[in-house]
Amino acid sequence: MLTFKNFNIADWFSFYRIIAAPFLLALLWFEEREIFVWFLLISYSTDMIDGFLARKLKITSARGSQLDSMGDQITFVIGLIGLLLFEYNFIKENYLLIIIVFAPYGIQMLIAYTKYGKATAFHTYLAKLSAFAQGIFILSALFFHPLYGLFYTMLILGVLETVEEIILIFMYDNWASDIKGVYWALRDKRRQKNH
Repeated sequence: MLTFKNFNIADWFSFYRIIAAPFLLALLWFEEREIFVWFLLISYSTDMIDGFLARKLKITSARGSQLDSMGDQITFVIGLIGLLLFEYNFIKENYLLIIIVFAPYGIQMLIAYTKYGKATAFHTYLAKLSAFAQGIFILSALFFHPLYGLFYTMLILGVLETVEEIILIFMYDNWASDIKGVYWALRDKRRQKNH
């Protein structure tokens, strides 16, 4: 049975992002842009903290990976909602490109749920870089204004990361977490084959 004692400190940072979601949505509802952006920054910061703590304290787990992924996805969606609300004209001007770029992500999620019954939590290096670019773009757009260089960087990294996730789904018959990337997955599979 899971109790609060079963969760470690890194898990609690992931929980923060999930628990903060209704508060962030309330700030959006009341159009409190400045407060929203500062709390969104805190949520993005906890993403870096939980992974660092899990690795440093050697408390990584499949449950922690899933919590982290869920917290990441919720924070990202709320950030997008914030952009839609506060930077509507930018989203309106670029909606077709955004839809084209995010369509593969929907496909990746569909494949993962079909194969594993849940979302992936590979946490590849490329996924971390993509999440960092997303956070930087969203926060800079909300603190200041959208910058196209950051926007295109975020989209390109997002597509590359999604393609890598799809490849990894086909490489792993069973759900796996914390895979560094396709190169490392291939290397591990070669080692297993040779032993």
